[in-house]
Amino acid sequence: MIPLSLVAVVLLPFTLAAPQPDAGVIHVPLVRRSQPNRVANLPKVLKALQNKYGYHTTVTSTNLKRANSSVAIPLTDELNDNTYSGVVSIGTPAQSFNIVLDTGSSDFWVATTPCTTCASDISLFDPSKSSTYSQANSNLTLAYGLGEVSGTISNDTVAFGGFTVASQKLLAVTSGTISLLISNGLSGLMGLGFAPLSALLTTPFWETLYLNGQLSEPLFSFYLERYINQPLMDSAPGGILTLGGTNSSLYQGSIEYTNLTFAPSFWILNVSSITVQGTAISVPTSSNLAVIDTANTLIGAPTSMISGIWAQVPGSMALDGNYTGLYAFPCNTSITVSMSFGGTDWDISPVDMNVGTVTSDMCAGAIFDAGVVGGGYDDMWLVGDTFLKNVYSVFRADPPAVGFAQLASGLSSSSGTFDPNPVQPGSLPAPTTSSGSNGTTSGGSNGTASENIADSLTLLVTVSACFFLLL
Repeated sequence: MIPLSLVAVVLLPFTLAAPQPDAGVIHVPLVRRSQPNRVANLPKVLKALQNKYGYHTTVTSTNLKRANSSVAIPLTDELNDNTYSGVVSIGTPAQSFNIVLDTGSSDFWVATTPCTTCASDISLFDPSKSSTYSQANSNLTLAYGLGEVSGTISNDTVAFGGFTVASQKLLAVTSGTISLLISNGLSGLMGLGFAPLSALLTTPFWETLYLNGQLSEPLFSFYLERYINQPLMDSAPGGILTLGGTNSSLYQGSIEYTNLTFAPSFWILNVSSITVQGTAISVPTSSNLAVIDTANTLIGAPTSMISGIWAQVPGSMALDGNYTGLYAFPCNTSITVSMSFGGTDWDISPVDMNVGTVTSDMCAGAIFDAGVVGGGYDDMWLVGDTFLKNVYSVFRADPPAVGFAQLASGLSSSSGTFDPNPVQPGSLPAPTTSSGSNGTTSGGSNGTASENIADSLTLLVTVSACFFLLL
């Protein structure tokens, strides 16, 4: 059974950018923020994913302004491709914030000025300065493995990319272990999933636009920039989110749509095949469901398939301790991977498959064991930005489907070194292997069973109800 609820929300910094009209389309730039050490943050990435998959939601309607249209919203690339954000405005007069954009959840929340536990680097929404703010006189606590946020269920005017919803339900966060959940300029998260995933029991912003006939087309689309192989930067353009349409200058050829596997909740497709180092690996029907998730940095593979995937990479090995579920491989190896959802084989750049160095000659891989997320996802795929950076992606509400297209010429190129943030040898636990053929692992490690189980449980408990992905 696939849980119909998703709570995971990955928080990353957003860069402010004013919409600019372009032939009836509004463009909103995304901004990217960097972090000092990608590999050291990987346990937090897994923890955030563990917390992401399992919340519940129903629907509410809201009012909005703006004629049938589409807008192009600039994105911000956070932490060298860890996640992508956009600028969202709340209240009257408008207050603008950097907000994480997440197709793997459906709620909208923001930290507010009454918050006594919010870090100084977080911009806070001040409800007292908004003439359109109202409270529902109901409180909600969202508990995460890394902490929790509590606040008041509220309504206010929300604007994004030139669209305005006059009464959008949101969680006005007033307390909690905020610094563990968001930092570095991020103020909240906007879910781009469907209403059945909402813990606030509301209709997501984008879906309200669609249901009220405000979008030129019943869809939104992403082009995500790549910086994983570049030197660290405080911020950078992160690509384009187009609400209500597609941008033909960002892709070539036709868009290949695949219908959603289930009634809309998550954006779920079936994986038909995966090829690693030129070898096709069979994907059984029991392990072919995939959540397409823009707020997931990596790719989670079913537990039943993970060892077979990494067995194709000579010298690969499973990591343990806080890195349980992740794999390492010789840094001088170029990993080629392609995935198909029933048609085209979509290639993933070897640059995206290399997350960073673990030791002097071993690097962390971008495909991990989805079983460490828990919540029944051991036989599912969690397809994140490692894949999505390599395609133009379209999320369509009617008929419900996800589409992919080849990036326009020049957009898919990538230069630079594999690892912009090398970790000094010995600063992380040395990778260990379990007995297996050809020097590869079959999913275990040499640590004692009790040590590995304890580490895994610690990781799982620390993450079991979280909104955010990367810190």
